[in-house]
Amino acid sequence: MELIEKAQAKINLSLDALYRHADGEHEWQMVMTSVDLADYVSIKPSHSIQVSTDSGFLPEDPRNLAYKAALALQRHADIRQGARIHIEKHIPVAAGLGGGSSDAAAVLRGLNSLWQLGYSRSQLARIGLQVDSDVPYCVYSETALVTGRGDVVTPLGSLPNFWVVLAKPRVSVSTPSILNAIDYQAGLLHPNTPEVVAGVQNHDFAQMISGMGNSLEAITASRYPEMTALKQRLKKYGAEIAQMSGSGPTVFGLCQKHSRAMRVYNSMKGFCREVYLLRPFCLSTNSHRLRGLFLGSTKP
Repeated sequence: MELIEKAQAKINLSLDALYRHADGEHEWQMVMTSVDLADYVSIKPSHSIQVSTDSGFLPEDPRNLAYKAALALQRHADIRQGARIHIEKHIPVAAGLGGGSSDAAAVLRGLNSLWQLGYSRSQLARIGLQVDSDVPYCVYSETALVTGRGDVVTPLGSLPNFWVVLAKPRVSVSTPSILNAIDYQAGLLHPNTPEVVAGVQNHDFAQMISGMGNSLEAITASRYPEMTALKQRLKKYGAEIAQMSGSGPTVFGLCQKHSRAMRVYNSMKGFCREVYLLRPFCLSTNSHRLRGLFLGSTKP
């Protein structure tokens, strides 16, 4: 018996770091959406929590965010049931796409079903915040305004139509090292997040992109100039806007028309090994979600 959950990658249409709390945590104002690039998380009943992956880059012990999520839910529900969790990786690691957080969120959703806990998404999101600040959003995996420490998730509804071209340079970024480098006294780029929200709600692509931006981009770009080069190429080849996702180093370009997105995608393939042409994805309504479906294979 095997439960499979799809764990979507996320991108930040807007990422604004507002200030640092006394405990060192950051106050965020972000618009996040998910794209159709996903890991597959299979979950089987077990007497203990066990995690395995098909990636040589991830720990398979309590350092893994999926393991932490299972343990947090187990403790919150005060139960002794365990689970054997396997993660089939497709989302690049340490890329600013929330792969680890999305895997953790998939574990929370899957175990909520497997253990018949009946928790709401908001309850799972609160538990997920103990694991990582991106987990609450990933529990929802639909376009949302994310505020507070990442714990306040407000779904925004459907997006205007567009395509996403993702490009990841051959470097990996440590999110903690980027966050530790934030200097609020020196000043940061502050995107117009309310304008992004209004553009989403009005289904107005031009309005949406007019407010986009990422407060962390300058920090990551100063360390990894190849990221800036890829961003410039995305715009050169026709993306209507290009920016970094999360703490990077992945950059993405948005195109309203599929034909333009295809040209950008094909052009980028000559300069970057990891390039993806994707659509935005809503986990809560998409028919490909496998919640409650028991299969004999982890393959999608």
